[in-house]
Amino acid sequence: MKNIEESRARLHGLFNITMTPFNDDGSINFEGLSRNALRVIEQGFNGLLIGGTYGEFPALSTDERASVFRHVMATVGDTVPVMLCTAHSNPCVVRELTELAGDLGGIPMIMAPYVSEVTDNQIVEFFREMAPISKTGALIYNAPGTGITLSPTLLEQLSDIQGIVALKQGDLSPGSIDQISGRLKGKVRLFCASDLAFLGPMAAGFDGISSTNSGAFPELIQKSYRAIESGDARIASELHRQWYEFRALARRFGQPQTVKAAMNMRGFDGGRVRKPLRDLDNKEMEKTRIEVNRLLGSGPINSLN
Repeated sequence: MKNIEESRARLHGLFNITMTPFNDDGSINFEGLSRNALRVIEQGFNGLLIGGTYGEFPALSTDERASVFRHVMATVGDTVPVMLCTAHSNPCVVRELTELAGDLGGIPMIMAPYVSEVTDNQIVEFFREMAPISKTGALIYNAPGTGITLSPTLLEQLSDIQGIVALKQGDLSPGSIDQISGRLKGKVRLFCASDLAFLGPMAAGFDGISSTNSGAFPELIQKSYRAIESGDARIASELHRQWYEFRALARRFGQPQTVKAAMNMRGFDGGRVRKPLRDLDNKEMEKTRIEVNRLLGSGPINSLN
């Protein structure tokens, strides 16, 4: 991305939330990270999300996060749009990573600073300070998992800030989706932040989705997405149901842990998680293996070939 106008034009479609594979000693497997990114690009994904919540950014140092940004952008160049998560509770870190993300040609993804008792006015001022730093614009990440949920009214205020080009929406309650689609569609690009419920937001007019589970099952999830994108809700819902059991396991065992385990079972570069997360135990691995085998064997993925 060279500027804000290009970001607005190209931010749409299916984005893979790319796993950050860790070696047994806890170091980052940069070669595996490259393979993870290139695999989904070659399969037709529209973009990547790097270093997000499920990319385990809270377990990375600022220097490591910057290294991941540089490595991925050097790997993929301008092939697809790349969201680079610059979230932190410390505004100095957000500023540093946001400037770097824009300079590299990515789009910085900024969360509200996750500190206690931050007010709506303070959040607005925070985004006013951060968004113009990036020459490619900035993306709001509404991430309820941090303990802060941005209301549709607040998001409407944030969308008016200079440099804001998109919203990644993690609050997928029907009322919020309806208000956001009604108020913000056309002002900024709208992305659904979850594999669990992308059918509804896309039908409501969202511009795309970021998918964690696509690290393990890119073929099936892309097929599901392309169906809803083309307006075939029946086929999309049938395909979405086929990987329900895996989504259920990921909710029980943890998204990064379960997706990485499934990736490893497929010969992909899932690697390990980093503490405080823990890799799946033997019983969890067995349940995951059964579901992976079902999807790969005579199940949905095999039927796509």
